[in-house]
Amino acid sequence: MLVLVAPGQGAQTPGFLTEWLDLPGAADRVAAWSEAIGLDLVHYGTEADADAIRDTAVAQPLLVAAGLLSASALGETADIAPGAVAGHSVGEITAAAFAGVLDDSAALSLVRKRGLAMADAAAITETGMAALLGGDPDVTVAHLEKLGLTPANINGAGQIVAAGTKEQLAALEADKPEGVRRVVPLKVAGAFHTHHMGPAVDTLAKAAEGLAPGDPKVTYVSNKDGATVATGAEVLQRLVGQVANPVRWDLCMETFKELGVTALIEVCPGGTLTGLAKRSLPGVKTLALKTPADLDAARELVAEHA
Repeated sequence: MLVLVAPGQGAQTPGFLTEWLDLPGAADRVAAWSEAIGLDLVHYGTEADADAIRDTAVAQPLLVAAGLLSASALGETADIAPGAVAGHSVGEITAAAFAGVLDDSAALSLVRKRGLAMADAAAITETGMAALLGGDPDVTVAHLEKLGLTPANINGAGQIVAAGTKEQLAALEADKPEGVRRVVPLKVAGAFHTHHMGPAVDTLAKAAEGLAPGDPKVTYVSNKDGATVATGAEVLQRLVGQVANPVRWDLCMETFKELGVTALIEVCPGGTLTGLAKRSLPGVKTLALKTPADLDAARELVAEHA
């Protein structure tokens, strides 16, 4: 069984859309999306520097656009027919489009509002995130809670991302959980997937009221708890609430196992989720779509496992 996944914020790098826009019709498609949401995705995906695309309000629509564009390019050469779809954090909106819950226009409109709302929420208090590598998850989570931090991403493969105020993160740096090898500050604008994002939930809930989601056409796996979700209304409800709740990618991968995953393709800008899968899903073939040069190998993987 093939699983199609979409990465979250932090996966973007300067110029990563350049080669994808050389594909027939791609530049026009992205230009139309740009006009629709009031953000120059072509510029940010090809010319902007790392600081510019780190902006939450830019990064999130850019990632969804890249995921949709690369999946579409793969779909032109292969019948993708995944057994399941999922996305990490903002990648859940991309996955919702893969599943037919949202069309491309609705997905991009929603993610534009999500990025702006989360950027506004992050500006209220100086907060951040840090990745913890190694250690026992139970020990790490208990230690974070003692420091007032939230385990915002529990990613599996020995990786947990902590989020909170700058003072709380400084305390973590001085007092690491037992067994943790490194604490790596992340270049993000705020404490995503924590109570600090509460104001963004309210904004996103209002934005979702105008949408008419369809029920998933393929199995949709949710970040909230790794559960599969059968209705579009529940997918949308979870997308709204998830901005202020931890990402449980570890549970998503457990669900992939239960579903019988044999191959996993990560859409552009791929790499992060395939890395986690290689450590947590032994025996599962993985492929990251980074440039159009990866499409032929992805097509072969689809033919074997879809």
